[in-house]
Amino acid sequence: MRFRACVVGKPRDAALAAAIADYEGRASRYWPLDVHEIKAVKSGNPAAVQRAESDQLAEAAGGAVLVLCDENGRAYTSRAFADWLQAQREAARDVAFVIGGAFGVSVKLRQRADRLLSLAPWTLPHELARLVLAEQLYRAGTILKGEPYHK
Repeated sequence: MRFRACVVGKPRDAALAAAIADYEGRASRYWPLDVHEIKAVKSGNPAAVQRAESDQLAEAAGGAVLVLCDENGRAYTSRAFADWLQAQREAARDVAFVIGGAFGVSVKLRQRADRLLSLAPWTLPHELARLVLAEQLYRAGTILKGEPYHK
């Protein structure tokens, strides 16, 4: 069982990149976590960019349970999210968390998703969504281990 974060591009802001790396490192102490950064498509109309990036994200997700991060998805409390992650671990399922790029994801990828996950009721920049996901994976690990959450 492995978790994958399938994301578009590398963080451009150094401080944000450091925070993401920190929380992805913390989360990986609790979960086998792979990060797949696909290249952002730089040219084309928004629909073409969306399709091209979505195809790359789908390939990075492979055959794992595909969880699409989307503001219209299911919202969890941190405890409920931790319990869901534990259930996936116990079922020995690989899970791919997919975060689309600036233009979102294609209808085809949305339809392929096994679950939509809301990280917030707002639309988040994809880099910030990645940070929130990494932090919640870390928090879930501490919850399940009964450890206090440390900054």
